[in-house]
Amino acid sequence: MSEHAAPLLRPPRHRVDPRARAWWRVQALLTLSGPMLLTALVMAALSVLFFPGALPWLGPLLLVVLVLPAAAYLVVMPRMRYAVHAWELGERAVYAAGGWFWQKRRIAPLSRVQTVDTLRGPIQRRYGLATVTVTTASTAGDIKIAGLSDADAEALSRRIGEVAQDVPGDAA
Repeated sequence: MSEHAAPLLRPPRHRVDPRARAWWRVQALLTLSGPMLLTALVMAALSVLFFPGALPWLGPLLLVVLVLPAAAYLVVMPRMRYAVHAWELGERAVYAAGGWFWQKRRIAPLSRVQTVDTLRGPIQRRYGLATVTVTTASTAGDIKIAGLSDADAEALSRRIGEVAQDVPGDAA
């Protein structure tokens, strides 16, 4: 290893709740995979009803362009996201890793925390999950920790608030 190489940043210690995989799968069905599969089904049905001669070439085309990518996304994306999404709260900073295709790690000092929000959308509530958003005095944006159990989200929000009050702020 070169003496000028940057040290590797270890992953955060805590994983998100395993139920997050099901939540991400339902999101995929509602936003990407579901519409792709529905489009393939409608196009195949219309072909059978009105253009039966097109089915020999349209069927494989729909399979390759819509069905296989939609199915692959449903299977692969939740697993990859779960492998990456993690979080950690230290004495002086909050650390989060997320993404699946574009992976992102963020560390924010607790002295810069402005607000802590907890979001529970309808699908998240169905799975007992929540997202904690930590807003800091940074132009890089918020830190979002998605896929936490309700209990972990409440405890994390409360703990960040407590720790942020105890950490001295930057002197102006």
